[in-house]
Amino acid sequence: MTQQKGEFGTEKTREAALAEIANRIFFRLYQSANMMHKTGTRALDEFGVTTQQWAVIGALSRPQAEDGLSVGDLARFLMVSRQNIAGVVTRLEDQGCLERLRDSNDGRSRRIRLSERGRELWRAIRPAIHEYYDEALAGFSFEDRTALLTGLNRLLDNMKRL
Repeated sequence: MTQQKGEFGTEKTREAALAEIANRIFFRLYQSANMMHKTGTRALDEFGVTTQQWAVIGALSRPQAEDGLSVGDLARFLMVSRQNIAGVVTRLEDQGCLERLRDSNDGRSRRIRLSERGRELWRAIRPAIHEYYDEALAGFSFEDRTALLTGLNRLLDNMKRL
């Protein structure tokens, strides 16, 4: 076992240092997610949109979702439970931002898609979202951003396999 000194205090084994770093990484992810919800919702406050609603509207604004998605497909794409997404979908539908359609392949199933009002809302909030991104990523170079994205993608892939 190798010994090391540095930011992590007194001499520690490499394994102990790796465990401590892992703990800090996951705690920072937890804190970052909480701050993203708090500050992201504040960034879109004038539109009355939460980060959960932003995610649903954004997911449904993609060309692949033009014909709508089932609630299950939307939940899988956003990596949340159907129960978590159902309330958000219902609120957006009540606000006139989403519409439900019969699935052309299975008449018993329903798909949800953005209504015209939902598309207008997406167009209205996009500048505020981009401003939020710019402020949240201030000081990150292009290389920093691509490295962070690469690392997060690798972490997400690993967690999907758990």
